[in-house]
Amino acid sequence: MSLRRRTVEVLVAAGLLGAALAPPASAAGHGPGPSVPLRVATYNIHAGAGMDNVFDLDRQAAALRALDADVIGLQEVDVRWGDRSEWRDLAAELGRRLRMHVSFAPIYSLDPVVPGDPRREFGVAVLSRYRIVSAENHDLTRLSTQDPNPVPAPAPGFGEVVLKVRGLPVHVYATHLDYRADPSVRVAQVADTRRIMAEDQRAERRPVRQILLGDFNAPPTAPELAPLWKELTDIEPGGPTYPAQNPVQRIDYVAVSKDTVRVRGAAVAETLASDHRPVVADLLLRR
Repeated sequence: MSLRRRTVEVLVAAGLLGAALAPPASAAGHGPGPSVPLRVATYNIHAGAGMDNVFDLDRQAAALRALDADVIGLQEVDVRWGDRSEWRDLAAELGRRLRMHVSFAPIYSLDPVVPGDPRREFGVAVLSRYRIVSAENHDLTRLSTQDPNPVPAPAPGFGEVVLKVRGLPVHVYATHLDYRADPSVRVAQVADTRRIMAEDQRAERRPVRQILLGDFNAPPTAPELAPLWKELTDIEPGGPTYPAQNPVQRIDYVAVSKDTVRVRGAAVAETLASDHRPVVADLLLRR
């Protein structure tokens, strides 16, 4: 029986989403006033297809809604890309269904099949309950999947948004690192990521709250990811994320700036709405 005909499965490991992830009414933080709670999530949506490889955006919207997150980073997002996602704009549709603001950062933007049609795009996105103050699509070193003989080169698809969360500016980044066994491209991407995030830190005259959401395609102990943990805290959600059915490795991440964001708890949500499982985390933004 197709998963389309089943009830969407969003079971929470050990009840964490209902208990450990319950946002506080207030919490002590550093500086004047209480810290500000924020629930975030990351989810590779597999271009709208579930573990059964059936395209079903209703199923994914239900899975995302169940997370009750304020901010969600999405990877493998089709925007009028092709038949596999019915030529639909997945970023805009999910934003409308969840009543969230949307910022889409294409990795690929190709000419349409039929002249005059919208461009075919694929990339990452951020959904937010809070207004998006600004957005930017940064370049990372990439090895294109659209080129038969690719070489590492700068290409877009590292999305950044600045939000105002109860008066506090927050920089949220959505990323999808290279999937190949050879880590060399990921090494370069991590270096690019750290450079871009450091530039944002230097540009501000006050501490910057930074949240990195994404599919890193490597486990937490991978040497190529080690430089990230110098400035960021890797939030351990308590379980693997891939593949969605009987997962064996954690390659999906929520990471936060060490001095400006605290972690209250995190969990992996059990759902077969994609080939990955989402990670959701409750944070406290320090004033």
